Amino acid sequence: MERAKRYGLAALMAFLALNIWTGSPLLALWIGSRVQGSSGQTSFGAILAIVGCLTVFSIGLYQALKHVMYAYRDATGTLPTVRTHAPWLRSMRGERPTYESAATISGAERIIVVSVVLAAVAFEAWFFFFSGSPIG
Repeated sequence: MERAKRYGLAALMAFLALNIWTGSPLLALWIGSRVQGSSGQTSFGAILAIVGCLTVFSIGLYQALKHVMYAYRDATGTLPTVRTHAPWLRSMRGERPTYESAATISGAERIIVVSVVLAAVAFEAWFFFFSGSPIG
């Protein structure tokens, strides 16, 4: 059951991360097209609807991704146990605490990185091979 929960949370993280890059902009454009209607000129209301919807959807998906990532790290037992301090907040004296930990990439971070790389590759493939040239 725990294994299924981890896989389900990982799949949900991948879904949310992918929709931050694809679903949110497409839904915002669709809403903007409905606000625009069939008139030829782009209206300020349609642009405002696109920007507003994109902002709301992206922030909402990010917040959902943050909560699912926390649940995933809790389910896998990879929640950090020691708070790390930013270098500019550390003491300049010699008695700094040293934490022995190797820098590793968690499963949640892998999912986010892979989704960003896939989104970038998909965009570049579309832009260079399928979008057509606006020149000529």
